Amino acid sequence: MNIEHPENNPQYIGLNVNKGIVQPPVINPYLAERKKRRDYTPAEYTEEIRKGNITILSQAVTLLESQKTEHQTIAQEVIEKCLPFSGNSVRIGITGVPGAGKSTSIDAFGMHLIHERNRKLAVLAIDPSSERSKGSILGDKTRMEELSRDVRAFIRPSPSAGSLGGVARKTRETIILCEAAGFDTVFVETVGVGQSETAVHSMVDFFLLIQLAGTGDELQGIKRGIMEMADGIIVNKADGNNVEKAQLAAAQYRNALHLFPLPLSGWTPNVMTYSGYYQLGISEIWDMVDEYIAFTRKNGYFEQRRNYQAKYWMYESINEQLKNHFYQSPVIEKELFAKETQVLHSEISSFAAAKQMLDIYFKE
Repeated sequence: MNIEHPENNPQYIGLNVNKGIVQPPVINPYLAERKKRRDYTPAEYTEEIRKGNITILSQAVTLLESQKTEHQTIAQEVIEKCLPFSGNSVRIGITGVPGAGKSTSIDAFGMHLIHERNRKLAVLAIDPSSERSKGSILGDKTRMEELSRDVRAFIRPSPSAGSLGGVARKTRETIILCEAAGFDTVFVETVGVGQSETAVHSMVDFFLLIQLAGTGDELQGIKRGIMEMADGIIVNKADGNNVEKAQLAAAQYRNALHLFPLPLSGWTPNVMTYSGYYQLGISEIWDMVDEYIAFTRKNGYFEQRRNYQAKYWMYESINEQLKNHFYQSPVIEKELFAKETQVLHSEISSFAAAKQMLDIYFKE
C-alpha cells in the first residue's frame, strides 16, 4: 500500500520523498503452487512402507508420535497391518553415560554392518527433552555423519517429551514399522544411564553397554542394575595413550561380572575394548553379537524373551491408557484442582486425596 509522505507537501521546499517499491509478500508465493501432501489410507501407508518408501515411513512415525486422536487411530491401524511383516530383525539396545561416544560408535557400527555385512539399518534415538521448554535438540543425526548419508540407513530421533513411558511405547511401535519396511537390524539408543535403560531393555534382543576408561574411579561405572541388564560391555576410546587404561577398566568389569548371577539366557556377557573414532575392534564386537543371537536362538531364550516383551508392553499400554483416561475425564479435571488446594493447605493428606479422586473416577 502506497502512503503519501508529508515531506512531499509543497510547503516543504526542496524536499522530495519517493513512494518506493511495493513490498513483496511475507510468504513465498511459490509455496502456494506446490501440491499439498495428500492423506494416505492405512492400506496405502502399509503398501508404501512394505516397498521401503522412507518418506512414507517417516510420515507414519510422525502419526505415531502425534497426540491427535485421529492420527493415533490411523497409526494403530497401520501398525496392525504391518505386524505380520515384523519380527525379522535383530534389535540392539545401546546405552552408556553421556560422553561415552554412543552416537560416534553407532555411526561406525552402522557403516560396518551396511558395507561389511550387507545389513539394512534403522537407528531410533530417544533424545532428552528440556523439563522447562519441553523442547529437544534432536541432534543425534548430525553426529552420525556417514550413516545419515547412506541410503541403506534410516535414522529417527524422537523427543522424550518428559514422558519416558510414552516415547518408549512409540519406539517399540516404530520398530514394527521399520521391520515391515525391510530393515533387518534396529538400533535403539537411550538418553543415557537411568530409567530409560529398563524401557529399552524390554524391547531389544541384545543390550550393549558402552563404558569409558580413565575418567576416575572405574568402580563408579559398575552399577549392579545396569550391569545385570547388559549382554555385552564395551570400553570405548581404547586408542593412543588410553589403551592400557581401557584394558584395565575391561578387566575390572570382567571381575565385577563374576559377582552377579548368570543371566537367564545362560550367556556370560563379554567385555571388550574398541575405538569408535578410529574404528578399531568393530568387527570383533559384531562377531560377539552374532554369536549371542545364535546362542539364544538355539537354547530358545530368544523367542522366550520376545514373548515376554510382547506381554510386558500389553500391560504397559493398559496402564498408560488408564492413566490418560483418568486425567482426561471432565469430572476429574473439575475436582483435581480442589483436592490439590486441600493438600497444599494441609487439610488432607496426599494419600487420602488420591484415594478420594480414584473413588470419584470409579463411581463416574
